[in-house]
Amino acid sequence: MNQDSVDLERSLGYLLKEASSALRAAMEEVLRPLGMNVTRYSCLELLAQRPGLSNSELARGAFVTRQSMNVLLQALEREGYVTRPAEAPVGKVLPTRLTPRGRRSLEKATVAVRSVEVRMLSGMTETEQSAAFRILQSMIHSLREGDDGA
Repeated sequence: MNQDSVDLERSLGYLLKEASSALRAAMEEVLRPLGMNVTRYSCLELLAQRPGLSNSELARGAFVTRQSMNVLLQALEREGYVTRPAEAPVGKVLPTRLTPRGRRSLEKATVAVRSVEVRMLSGMTETEQSAAFRILQSMIHSLREGDDGA
């Protein structure tokens, strides 16, 4: 094997990407019957935890572009899951909030997503789960340390 190539069988980065891909696929599978996908779920979850987030903040939190988030927010508003004021109360930001319909939809999706997380962790002890959590947080922190918080 070339010195400069990555051995995918031993690459932690590749394994993390594979785990991320498997997690997303499992989440999409349980969300699809609810008429939802991971991005829509992420948006609703973020709004439940932090009402009034801007389009940009939601896009960053859901790992999508501002344009994609704007399209999603317009659809969610049309469908009655979120509300946004017609005019920005301050500056140009239109704070978005969940409607009761959005909250009900999120509750069902949260149960589905939680079942995936439980399945993902089922082969690990509580100690192993805690260690994995700490290790992943440490990796994220190390990678973002020199990243200006972006």
